[in-house]
Amino acid sequence: MEELPPETGDEPPPDPPGGTHGCPPDPPGQAAEAEPAPAALANGGHGQRAEAQRLAARLFHLDGFKRSQVASFLRKNNDFSGLVAQEYLAFFQFGGQTLVRALRSFLQALVLTGETQERERILGHFSRRYHRCNPDTFPSPDAVHSLTCAIMLLNTDLHGQNLGRAMTSAEFVANLSGMMDGQNFPKEQLKALYNSIRSEKLEWAADEEEEEEEEEAEGTLRHRLAPASASRKKSNPFVELPRDADAATYRQGLLARKVHAEADGKKTPWGKRGWKTFHTVLKGMVLYFLKDESRPDAPGAEEPLGVHHALAERASKYTKRPNVFRLQTADWRVFLFQAPSAEEMSSWISRINLVAALFSSPPFPAAVSSQRRFIRPILPAAPSRSAPEEQHRSHETCMDQFAAELFEHQRNLPDKRGRARDLDEYRAKKEYLLYEKRRYETYVQLLETWIGAGARDLDGWEAHVGPVETPPEPSGLTKAHSSPSLAPETPPAGVRVKRNISERRTVRKIVPKRNKNLL
Repeated sequence: MEELPPETGDEPPPDPPGGTHGCPPDPPGQAAEAEPAPAALANGGHGQRAEAQRLAARLFHLDGFKRSQVASFLRKNNDFSGLVAQEYLAFFQFGGQTLVRALRSFLQALVLTGETQERERILGHFSRRYHRCNPDTFPSPDAVHSLTCAIMLLNTDLHGQNLGRAMTSAEFVANLSGMMDGQNFPKEQLKALYNSIRSEKLEWAADEEEEEEEEEAEGTLRHRLAPASASRKKSNPFVELPRDADAATYRQGLLARKVHAEADGKKTPWGKRGWKTFHTVLKGMVLYFLKDESRPDAPGAEEPLGVHHALAERASKYTKRPNVFRLQTADWRVFLFQAPSAEEMSSWISRINLVAALFSSPPFPAAVSSQRRFIRPILPAAPSRSAPEEQHRSHETCMDQFAAELFEHQRNLPDKRGRARDLDEYRAKKEYLLYEKRRYETYVQLLETWIGAGARDLDGWEAHVGPVETPPEPSGLTKAHSSPSLAPETPPAGVRVKRNISERRTVRKIVPKRNKNLL
C-alpha cells in the first residue's frame, strides 16, 4: 500500500455534497461484489468506510496528493480500494449530464494510469456512478461501461496516429450492436456521441507541479524559440516535444519551407502551401523556425517541429526549385525545404537523420482499436538515453523486422475481386512497411559511420559520409503555350505538321428536308 502523507487534522472530512440532479449516495457495501477476503483486507487496509471516506476526500481535494497518484488508490482489485473509489466518485455529480460531458470532467480530475485492466476497473467505478446519477438514461451500469470503453477507443481511432481511413459514424454504431444488455443503443444517441468526440477529443489531466518543473527546466528557451500561440497541451506525453535548453545545436541557417502534407499524409490545402523563409535552428531533436536570427523572440516564428523518427531525403521528384529536400515526420506530415546550395542541402539531410537516429526511442505497440485494420505504432518523442551502439542494435532489429514483415505482406496478395477497402488497406500497409524499412536502413548506415568516426566531430563525420546526391537540374525553362502573351514556338522549316482533327475545318453538307406534301 502506498505511504500516505500525514493527516492535516483529526476531524473526519465532511460527507460528499448532495447532488441537485437526483444523485443518491451509494449504499454501504456496494463497492465490493463479494465478501472481503482476509488477504484483500491485509493488502488494502482495514476496509472501514470511515477510513475510505477520509482518504477519498483527500484524493478529491488533492490534499497532499498529486493527480497522478489518485488512480493508484482506485485501480486495485481489493475491497478497500473499491470502497475508496466508491467514496471518491461520490464527489462527482453527473446528474443531467451527457456521458461524454461526464467523462470529460472525470478525466480532468485524475491522471488515468495503470495497466489496461486497471484502467477499465477505474472506468467501471465511473460507469456505476454515472448510472446512479442517471438511472433512466441506460438500463444498467454494464451498458454504461461498454459505451464508455467504446468512447475511449473511438477517441484513439479518430485522434491517434492511425493509418488510413478513420472510423465512420455508421461503423461506430455497428460496432456497438447488441452491447446494451443484448439490445442496441439508440442510433441518434450514438451519433451524438460520435460527433462530440470527432469535434473535440478527450483531454487528459496532468500534474501542475510537473508542469512547473518542466517550465523551470526549460528556462528561457521556451520563451525565445517558441511562439506564444504554440503553447503545449499536456494531452499526450508520448508525443510532447522535448525542449531542452542545454541541448546541442547541430545546425542552423536559412531555409525556405513549404508544408506539403498534414498529419497522416493528408494533402495540405492550397492556401497553406506557400513557401516561407526562416532562420532554422536544429537544437536537440527540435527544428525551430525564426523570422529574425538576431531576435529569437521576434513575432512571426512558426511552431517548432520534432525530428524524432523523421526521415530527410532529397526531393528528386520536385523540379520547380533547386536544392530541395523532403522531411517526413513521425505523424507522417511532409515538409519541403530549399537550401541555398547543394552542399547545405546535403548537410541538412545528414544531420537531421543523424539526430533522429541517435535519439529516437523504440516505438510503442499500436493503439487498441475496434477496427480490424492495420494501425501504425506510437512513436514516442521522448529522447532515448541509450549509447550509439545500443541505438544501432535497436534500429538494426527494427530494420530486420520490417524487412520480414514486408516479405510476408508481399507474399499474401489480396484477392483482386475482393472489396476495395481491403485493397486500399493492403496498399497502405505496403507503403508504410517500405518507408519504415528505408528509414531504419538510413539510421543504421549513419550510426555505423558515426561510431566509426569516434562520435565526436560533426564536420569530420559529415565529410566521411559524403554529399547526398542532388537531383538533376532542369535544362531550362520552356515557354508555356497556355499563356496568351506568349506565341507558340514555330516549328523548324521543312517539318510537316499534321493537324489535329479538332483544328480541321469541316464542311457540313446541307440536305433539304423532304417535302411531305409531295408524293
